[in-house]
Amino acid sequence: MSPSPGRLSTADGAALARLAAEAVRARLAGRPPDGRPPAAQPLRAIGASFVTLERAGELRGCIGTLEAVRPLYRDVIRNAQRAMADPRLPPVTAAEWPELDVKVSVLSDAEPLLVTGPDELLAALRPGVDGLILTDGRRRATFLPAVWAKLPHPEHFLRALLAKGGWPPGTWPAGLTAQRYTADEYRDPAPR
Repeated sequence: MSPSPGRLSTADGAALARLAAEAVRARLAGRPPDGRPPAAQPLRAIGASFVTLERAGELRGCIGTLEAVRPLYRDVIRNAQRAMADPRLPPVTAAEWPELDVKVSVLSDAEPLLVTGPDELLAALRPGVDGLILTDGRRRATFLPAVWAKLPHPEHFLRALLAKGGWPPGTWPAGLTAQRYTADEYRDPAPR
C-alpha cells in the first residue's frame, strides 16, 4: 500500500475542498471534472475521503471511502460527484449551487477497538475526535467525527449509528466489531 497523505497543510486542504467544489460544478454544467493530478504530492498520495454537501445547514449528500484505495484527489472527485446523487436524498440541482457548502473529510487509517459490548465501546470513544465504523460482516455503518457536533453525547452517537446500520435499538449484535478513525475537515463554503 502507498503511504497515506497524513495531515495536509492548510493550503493543500483548501485546494482539496476547491477540487471537490469544482467537481460538483462540472457535473452540474454537464462536463467532466478536471482530472489532472495536482502539483502537491500529499494530494496525489493514496487516501480516503468523504465529501459532504449541505445547503443552509441541511444535508444534501454525503458519500465517501473508508479505505484508502486511490490517489486522494481522485477519491475526492469521485466522492463529490457521487454525493450529488446520494441515494438517501433527492439529487443536487444547479439551482442549489449558489448556496451549496462543500466539505471534504480526509480520513486516517481505521484502527480496531477491541470491545465486547456497548459499555466498553462508550468508554473507549473520544467524543469530538473519533469517527466510528460498526460492522457485523453483513452490514456496515459509519459516522464521521463531525457528527459529534449534532450528537455530542456518546450514548446518543452510538444509538444513532446502530440505527443507521439497521441494528435493533438497545442491542449489541453477535459478531459486531468496531473501528475508529480521525478526520481532518476542509471547506469550500457558500455563497458562490
